[in-house]
Amino acid sequence: MTDDFMTEEQARRIAEDNLDNVLDSIDTSCLADNVTSYSGKVRDNFILPGNAGRALLTSDRVSVFDSVVGTVPLKGQVLDEITHWWFDRTSALVPNHVKDRPSTSITLAEQCNALPVEMVVRAYLTGTSSTSIWTAYKNGSREFCGNPIPEGMEQDQRLPYVMLTPSTKAQHGDHDESVDADTAMKALPGTETEQEQLWKELRSQSMALFGMGAALSDGMGLILVDTKYEFGRTGDGRVVLIDEIHTPDSSRFWEKEDYATRFAEGRSPKSLSKQFVRNAIIGQGYDPEQGGKVPKLNDEGRIECATRYILLCQRITGKPFVPDTRPIEDRVYAPLEELGVLKR
Repeated sequence: MTDDFMTEEQARRIAEDNLDNVLDSIDTSCLADNVTSYSGKVRDNFILPGNAGRALLTSDRVSVFDSVVGTVPLKGQVLDEITHWWFDRTSALVPNHVKDRPSTSITLAEQCNALPVEMVVRAYLTGTSSTSIWTAYKNGSREFCGNPIPEGMEQDQRLPYVMLTPSTKAQHGDHDESVDADTAMKALPGTETEQEQLWKELRSQSMALFGMGAALSDGMGLILVDTKYEFGRTGDGRVVLIDEIHTPDSSRFWEKEDYATRFAEGRSPKSLSKQFVRNAIIGQGYDPEQGGKVPKLNDEGRIECATRYILLCQRITGKPFVPDTRPIEDRVYAPLEELGVLKR
């Protein structure tokens, strides 16, 4: 299997076999001295002492509608494979925080202070959450984050221009808030002049990254629908790309081949990203506009998500996906101990 690209059937079988071999969270009671940690919805962060940086552990957790809805086999590895592929190819355009990759789901990165704004870039009128651009449009709004949208558009239609629709980072459990450029700029650190300069840099870098990502995706037969970029500032003041880039968690991808036909017929595009999970949760009875408790993703949904992610990973990287099915002890705890994160 390692010599050839996985078929859909093989990817599905791997996912089924590893439903229980997933990383949800790790025991942090044995953190080494002077190591601090915090967890996001998907990634666990371990800040190392001195100038050693931070270790980022990409778990197998999956979140939609600002809630963790379970785990997906091999998801952490897939996200890191894709992220590092894109980081390698965009580093000359925009520098990133990567120092090393000691394991399939662990990244050693520069220590950065994350900027409190997510740079969301959109090329299509779509989305299912209560805060999506399509939800706003169908409810009558003809402006989104300060960007005008013409009358007469339909769901999943290409926007007349690529839009930057930033959001401010929410507290855990809350929705990120979509804002206009002026509000986003004022959320950045520094004086008014420094905020303006930093905002121009983030805007320019985000649009350049999206342009490159869309062009490369087009060559893969994919449409990069929308995405988000996160940036941080290093100790010496450099602004770098952090977290992830152009993964199925942070971006929407559609099949290019039949998009036009599906759109003309009023059918949804074929999604190759986390939108599948959103749709599955809605199919389990959740109404994102009404809100409330988000249900857990069932096992069939977990398997299907893993299958789609693995196939997308191969398509983006151009390499066969080699699943790391070692026990959690070997692929997570041991590397973290070697990095000095854990002391057991």
